[in-house]
Amino acid sequence: MRSVILRLGIIAVAMVLAIVLGAHWLSLAHGLAFACLVALAVIGFDTLALTRLLAWLRFPQRDTVPQSFGTWGEVFHRSARQLRLWQSRVQREEGRLSRFIEALQASPNGVMLLDANGQIDWCNATAAGHFGLDPRRDLRQHAVHLIRNPEFVAYLAAHQFAEPLLMRRTGSHGNLLLSVQVIPYGDGDGDRLLLSRDVTQVERTEAMRRDFVANVSHEIKTPLTVIAGFVESLRSLDLSAEERDHILGLMQQQSDRMRHLVEDLLTLAHLEGDPHQPAEELLDMPAMVARLAADARALSGGRHRIEATADLSKLRGAGTELTSAFGNLVSNAVRYTPPGGVVQIRWRVLDTGIGDAAGEFSVTDTGIGIPAEHIPRLTERFYRVDRGRSRESGGTGLGLAIVKHALLRHQAELRIASEPGQGSTFSARFPAQRVVLPEPAPALASEDEAS
Repeated sequence: MRSVILRLGIIAVAMVLAIVLGAHWLSLAHGLAFACLVALAVIGFDTLALTRLLAWLRFPQRDTVPQSFGTWGEVFHRSARQLRLWQSRVQREEGRLSRFIEALQASPNGVMLLDANGQIDWCNATAAGHFGLDPRRDLRQHAVHLIRNPEFVAYLAAHQFAEPLLMRRTGSHGNLLLSVQVIPYGDGDGDRLLLSRDVTQVERTEAMRRDFVANVSHEIKTPLTVIAGFVESLRSLDLSAEERDHILGLMQQQSDRMRHLVEDLLTLAHLEGDPHQPAEELLDMPAMVARLAADARALSGGRHRIEATADLSKLRGAGTELTSAFGNLVSNAVRYTPPGGVVQIRWRVLDTGIGDAAGEFSVTDTGIGIPAEHIPRLTERFYRVDRGRSRESGGTGLGLAIVKHALLRHQAELRIASEPGQGSTFSARFPAQRVVLPEPAPALASEDEAS
């Protein structure tokens, strides 16, 4: 403001001097003419400076600021400073917007912006995958034209967004169950935020929980019904000693079945729910294989040929968990192998070809075998290839689930190879860091060295 007043004062003084000097040397008319020339010069200079300013403002750049002096110099300086401040502010806002968009892109949930007409303003990659959209090509397209599920169209049309919509959708990752909810936002002009969440795994887990509860209830109900019937018979009927002993034996069998089921449930719950690594020890594998073979012979009752071999090495792991896992593999082989069959129990050290020696515990039988379509699901809880045969053999349907979880806690892998009518091989492959090889025997001194 001071520079403007000073400039106006200088111009006024210059015009007065022009009038006074012109009138003194020539005439008043000449003085007025000189004052007009001064005014025209000032106007011309201002017009030129203004033209330069307007030309620069069309494409302002920091390194092309026009140079001037006086008031116009200050105008150019202040304009350049405002330009720098504006550019810095724009860069900050662009950075914030970029980070915000990156955060939305990284979100595991789908985010889509819809305008008042239901057109897509923006969507992240997750939403594009959920609904099979192209984030660039499909902008400004109507959502209901691209997402043609009838329940979704009805959900948008009803404008009742208090509860999310569950809809099945074939996306880029296969068949999905999506939870979709629309949230209005803004100043009430119809803009909406659409959030989508993949709940396929949640639904699968819930279905597994329901099946688990139903299976446990069924497995416990059956022996309880049998025991209750036998108890009623013992109380109401006059039975001979032989009949009573027979019934008590059946009751014992059913109670053992329930006890085994509860024990397996507790073991599985421990393996699934314990976040801590098991306490490890060095397991003498030849001794363990010998014990498993003895248990298999006792379970077989002489109806099978049990063979066992083991390398002289040790395995680092939790003895209780691995004994349970290996025992389940052995007992399954005995149960599902017809009388006269062979069950082979083996522990060996494998050369992986990369300088490491992996350990493998395997059980091979000559039993009924397993169809290929059932093998991927064998480790599911209560999954049975033949339910009737499984119950006759006394299995709980939890053995391979226990094996899977016990091996996972030891970084081991369960491998299954089987053909119907040809038998099966179940192998537990352990990483090299869990295998402890025996120390080589010291070399005997030669006769020359001895002398």
